Amino acid sequence: MRRSPEPKPAVMSVSNQSVASHPSLRRQGPPGSVGSATVDMDTAIAGHRCRVVRRVTLLAVFTLAMLAAGLADIVTGPSGLTLHDLLRAVLAPGEVERTTAVIVWTVRLPYAVMALLVGAVLGLSGVEMQTILDNPLASPFTLGLSSAAAVGASLAIVFHLAPFGLPESWAVPALAFVFAFGSMLLLQAMARLAPAGRETLVLLGIALVFSCHALVALLQLIAPEDVLQQLVFWTLGSVTRATWEKIGILAAILALVMPFSMAAAWSMTVLRLGEDRALSFGVDVRRLRYASLVRVSLISSIAVAFVGPIGFIGLVGPHIARMLVGEDQRFLLPTSAMVGALLLSLASVASKAIMPGIIVPVGIVTALVGVPAFVLLILRQRR
Repeated sequence: MRRSPEPKPAVMSVSNQSVASHPSLRRQGPPGSVGSATVDMDTAIAGHRCRVVRRVTLLAVFTLAMLAAGLADIVTGPSGLTLHDLLRAVLAPGEVERTTAVIVWTVRLPYAVMALLVGAVLGLSGVEMQTILDNPLASPFTLGLSSAAAVGASLAIVFHLAPFGLPESWAVPALAFVFAFGSMLLLQAMARLAPAGRETLVLLGIALVFSCHALVALLQLIAPEDVLQQLVFWTLGSVTRATWEKIGILAAILALVMPFSMAAAWSMTVLRLGEDRALSFGVDVRRLRYASLVRVSLISSIAVAFVGPIGFIGLVGPHIARMLVGEDQRFLLPTSAMVGALLLSLASVASKAIMPGIIVPVGIVTALVGVPAFVLLILRQRR
């Protein structure tokens, strides 16, 4: 008589898919099994979410810190305004004395807002330069853009030049912008002729810095005495020439450029893995580098044209942001801008607090703080 087949145990009828999907079973698989892979994936997703939350929280913290530094910058000064006077002058200018309203709206607010904007511009420019050139010491100051702007401003001050029919008050920033933007175009053109890319650009930038410093020293030598003081003051870097018109121009340019920088965030993140890896992902490295240099030269040259050369913000700010949020450019770009704004705002506060009654040019403050940080960066790269 033919025997009927014995029924299989129920557990054998459970498919691999159900085992993998059951929460109590997928954590018991050996390494390399489906359950182990699922656990690893869950852990990676949870870690990524935690990093995103932490980075967003840091952005919120830096936003509040920027506002606090801006308020401190507005309050600090020789006139002795209190926070209550400041808030009344900002919210209800008609209810305060005319002198207080003039001090707040004509002097304090423009200085504070310009410091935040210029710091954000330098921070954003520095991180883009360091990323696309793969050089931790790259910045608008170290590549000669600020020095070239100083040459243009010096020419306008010494020879009273007024190009394009501009009024005399706009001649200095106009020529500073022309020379700064032209220096970046010159560096790009020379780098294309050289066999090496980013290394050649950095070396040419260093050569440009020394050449521009020599030209500025020559102009200071032949400048009349009544012009020499203005020339020296501009080359030190200061936000005391801020006006609402200049603030509007710089804010509009930054708002125009920032979306393009954020749109290129993924490509720049991939570029940090190396040019070969970026090319394998379909990134046009040459086009990415050229577009980034155009953005950097545009915004940083305008900032330098308005306030003069201010060093080390674009160098130190990106490194602080990188230590906080890592290499993900989606968060590194805005964090660098915020760190730069915070640093320059604090430097503006210090410039008014170092010597009571005297506003020290903010470029001196950033140089005093930035030189030790620059040395530490060099020693860190050597290690």
